Amino acid sequence: MDFFEFLNTAVTPYHTVDALKSFFKANSFTEIGQTANFEPAKAYFVCREGSVIAFRTPKVWDESSRFRIALAHTDFPTLKISPNPDGMNAGVCTLHTEVYGSPLYTSWLDRDLGYAGMLAYVDSADKLNTLKTKLFRGDKLFRIPQLAVHLNRGVNQDGLKVNPQVDFNALWTGASGSSVSENCKNLFVKALEKELPEGARLIDFDVQLFDAQPANRGGFNDEWIYSGRLDNLSSCHAIAEAMVSATSAENDCLVACFFNNEEVGSNTREGAAGNFLKSVLDSLTSPLSSLASRLSSSIAISIDMAHAEHPNHTEKHEPNHAPLLGKGIVLKTNAQKRYASDLMSSAQLRLLCEKAGIPLQVFIMRNDMPCGSTVGPTVSANLGIPTVDIGEPMLSMHSIREMMATSDHEDMIKLVEALYC
Repeated sequence: MDFFEFLNTAVTPYHTVDALKSFFKANSFTEIGQTANFEPAKAYFVCREGSVIAFRTPKVWDESSRFRIALAHTDFPTLKISPNPDGMNAGVCTLHTEVYGSPLYTSWLDRDLGYAGMLAYVDSADKLNTLKTKLFRGDKLFRIPQLAVHLNRGVNQDGLKVNPQVDFNALWTGASGSSVSENCKNLFVKALEKELPEGARLIDFDVQLFDAQPANRGGFNDEWIYSGRLDNLSSCHAIAEAMVSATSAENDCLVACFFNNEEVGSNTREGAAGNFLKSVLDSLTSPLSSLASRLSSSIAISIDMAHAEHPNHTEKHEPNHAPLLGKGIVLKTNAQKRYASDLMSSAQLRLLCEKAGIPLQVFIMRNDMPCGSTVGPTVSANLGIPTVDIGEPMLSMHSIREMMATSDHEDMIKLVEALYC
């Protein structure tokens, strides 16, 4: 799967899952429900809205069978269009947005913004009102302009202060009258209805904004990648590539998990704290005696992005644990257990990197700064599976446009391939 095409296509979690589904189907994976009879040495995947789990069954299930699992998430910080978004000011129809996750606020201003998501609708001729869904991506560009320096004279000295309630109303079309009721009320819903089949009635929508600028190579030697949504589409891409290139193991089950809602805590039915993964593993373990006993001897690798040392702000990093762009993947550890890495899982990762010839860096947060987290601790605690947190080093994390090194992504693909080998 072309990495840049994936980055440009996966503009919402729904689009991420759709792209992954297409990739798996094109490589002979069979889509199934969450309970099914699985044949040995076969490839399957199962979806739950913004999440997908793919796996290869072993050639033989026996007492030594275990799971080798790679974890990532399909979502990213964004601005979601609110349920009743319509507003009008200064002759412009605006859309009120709701902050999802923790985006870098200022990066969303003065950008070309696309809009996309999922629509729920019913056909007008369907007397049972059966709900249907449609994935869509609009073909227009919106914008959130910031105040000119002439009207905010201290901005360059004091820094830009963004109030997400006031400053994140997206400008999307001009208004010809004097009131919301005349010109802007329900106008966005009417625009969304045009995306539906003729005669269909829109019931609800989940629509978000995204950076419309395509992914590009950067740096004098094209050694870097600039794109929106690198966190965490790069991890999804690496895992999918490795899963497709793998073959079924003799005894172990190979699993790839792509969860939604990590950026807001994972505590949803399609998130890592839900029962999605456990229900799939329960179905897979039916020929075995106990899921718990298999998991304790299994391994999960939680793959999310890591903070590279910022060349302009080296003081923000722990001096002995500051990963560099282009110098290999990152082992993430934290004494407060914000990452799942522990002694044995970290040791297993080190051995895996040695075997695959992959350079490894180590990250810890400064003691005087709070640490982020991943799906790793959630999955490890819920399932009792040894888990290690890793990532590719990057800059501008949670910006609308991020930056990473091409060589680190190549190393990540190699590492997941080694996990599945």
